[in-house]
Amino acid sequence: MDNVRWEITNRNTGSGTFNVLIRQGDDNTNNKNILETFTNVNLDPNSPRYVRVKEVEYKTPNYLDNTGTAKSEFTSSIPVNGAGPFDGATGDVKDGANFYETINASNTQGLVSDNYTNMISLLANSNDYQFNTLLTPGLVNEFHASLITSAITNTQLRGDSIYVIDTVGYNGTLADAVNQAQTRDNSYSATYWPWLRIQDPETGKNVWVPASTMIGGVYAHTDKVSAPWFAPAGINRGGLGSVLRAKNKLSQANRDELYANNINPIATFPKKGIVVFGQKTLQKDASALDRVNVRRLLIELKSFIGQTADNIVFEQNTITTRNKFLAQVNPYLESIKQKQGLYAFKVIMDDSLNTPDVIDRNQLVGQIYIQPTRTAEFINLDFILQSTGAEFPA
Repeated sequence: MDNVRWEITNRNTGSGTFNVLIRQGDDNTNNKNILETFTNVNLDPNSPRYVRVKEVEYKTPNYLDNTGTAKSEFTSSIPVNGAGPFDGATGDVKDGANFYETINASNTQGLVSDNYTNMISLLANSNDYQFNTLLTPGLVNEFHASLITSAITNTQLRGDSIYVIDTVGYNGTLADAVNQAQTRDNSYSATYWPWLRIQDPETGKNVWVPASTMIGGVYAHTDKVSAPWFAPAGINRGGLGSVLRAKNKLSQANRDELYANNINPIATFPKKGIVVFGQKTLQKDASALDRVNVRRLLIELKSFIGQTADNIVFEQNTITTRNKFLAQVNPYLESIKQKQGLYAFKVIMDDSLNTPDVIDRNQLVGQIYIQPTRTAEFINLDFILQSTGAEFPA
């Protein structure tokens, strides 16, 4: 079932073209499961549609002569229609690669740890690579702590994104997830648990994936229906409709333990389905930045205000330039306030900050004070019984 097979279709000796299909190894002729299709390929190395194969009688350069007729010495090279396995292989053709729930420290999704090093180094360049969320399904803290440390360091230095990490592999327990989460303390990262069962869109198989695989979709949905400063969690925005099931059905006590240790639980509710039910970052100290919605708010603010500041670099250091900056930033922050992202804000860029000494150093200094809105994550309601005819409190 892990094997794949090839099939040749639409052989055309007149044009020298054919189709190559890559099929699931356990399908059959009447019920094909086609994984990839390459249409109208040929064996002409001068053609952009050229495909290389292991053995061929002759390559077919300039397959057609000047009259548009196929050259007879090449027609026998076009493969006949048919199907078969790759080199007669049986069983797993992944050559020991570990995918999904089998990933480990030495092999993850067919890669080794060093394969990620260049990617992490490249993403440190915020000028060339711009993004606000980083996810690395396949890397888990249990197996790849040093790589995740590098990615977190990059994220902190960039200051313009949040990194969703996975703590443990498929066999990791709740206690294991807690132990791994305790090794991190950072407001630019967040983690979710447990693993999830989904349908692989390429193969149609049901597979187990780490939670970060699906969290990007939750963030994107939150941005679409609300805004980045709304919590990407709860029934309204945290639903995981495409997830078939969570590996662990968490009790209230399980969810409380995870949340107390800065792990966002993925809960299973009757009639509600599977829901992200937490939005903490991995910062241990209690502050506004221990919540994902506040970190994502700041990322959004930094992006806009940073671009605004870039537009006045090398302009004259005068009151006119300061007012130009304030005229763009104040209305923007007011709009965020109106959209429930801020309780209050204040922007200062005046002579008290921009003294003659500061100006002589070619600097323009400003300060932005914000009070981010908080989310209602714990709702306490008291039911008070009163006798008939009693008046309710004002």
